[in-house]
Amino acid sequence: MPEWLNIILRSVILVFVLFLLTKWLGKKQLSQLSFFEYIAGITIGSIAAEISTGLETNFLHGLYSMLVWTAIPFFAGLLAIKSKKARDFIEGKETVVIKDGKIQEENLTKQKYTVEELLHLLRKKNAFQVSDVEFAVLEANGDLNVLLKKEKQPVTPQDLKLETAPVKVPETVILEGQVMDSALASCGLTREWLDAELQKLGIALDNVFIGQVDAYGQFTADLYDDKIQLPKPQEKPLLLSALKKCQADFESFSLATENEEAKQMYHQHSKKLADMIKKTEYLLVN
Repeated sequence: MPEWLNIILRSVILVFVLFLLTKWLGKKQLSQLSFFEYIAGITIGSIAAEISTGLETNFLHGLYSMLVWTAIPFFAGLLAIKSKKARDFIEGKETVVIKDGKIQEENLTKQKYTVEELLHLLRKKNAFQVSDVEFAVLEANGDLNVLLKKEKQPVTPQDLKLETAPVKVPETVILEGQVMDSALASCGLTREWLDAELQKLGIALDNVFIGQVDAYGQFTADLYDDKIQLPKPQEKPLLLSALKKCQADFESFSLATENEEAKQMYHQHSKKLADMIKKTEYLLVN
C-alpha cells in the first residue's frame, strides 16, 4: 500500500476513534476541564498525530496508549463523583479572592494570580471597582463569580414590585427566506396566517432573513435589506386601547343613564374591566 494512502486511512480511522473517545469522556471535556482531563486531552491528541503520520509506529500500540489515556480521566471523574476528598484533589477547590470589598491577597497569591489579572476578570463581570464587590470566588475551572454589594446591584422589576411578562423562547418560522413548517406547526399557526402577516408588513418571503413568532403570537422579521424600515407591531397596543375605550364607555353609560339598575350594571362592568386592564396591561405594552 502506498504511504500516502496508509496515512489517509490511519487519519480517517483516528478521527472517528478520537470522536468516540471524547464522547465517552462527556461534554465536560469540551468546557470545564479538570487537571487530568487537560493533560489527557493534550496527550491523546499528540498520540493520535504520531500514529497517524508515523508509519513505522505500531498502529495497535498507539490505540492501546490512547485508550489508557482516555480511561485515566474517565475513572478519575467517577472517583471524584464518589468522594468529596478525591474531587477536591482532582478538580481543585474554589477560592475566595474578594470578601467585603477587600482583596484576599494570600489566596490570590496561592492561585498564582496577579492583581491585574483579577481586575481583568472583574471587568468581564461588569465590576470595575473592587469596593463594589461583596464577594468574589475563583472557581476550580478558572471562572470568577462575583456578587456585588446590595446597593450596587442593578434594580430589577421585582425590587420595584412591577409585574413583567414571562419570557419564552420564540419560534423561528422563517430562516433565510424558507418557511420552517415544523416551527410554524408547533405554534399552532398556518402558512395562510404567515402570508397575512407578511402582507401586513408589506414584505416578500424571499427578502426575510429570519422571522420569529413570540409566545403571544406576535410576528417579527429581520430583512436582508436593512434599509427597509418595518412598522412596529401594533396588535397588542391596539387591543389595550380598545379595552380602555370599552371601560371608559361603560363608565360614561353609567353616568348618562337615569335607570338605577342600568347604572349599577354599567358601573360594575366598568370596574371589572378596569381590574382586568390593570392585571394584563404589562402584557400588552410593547
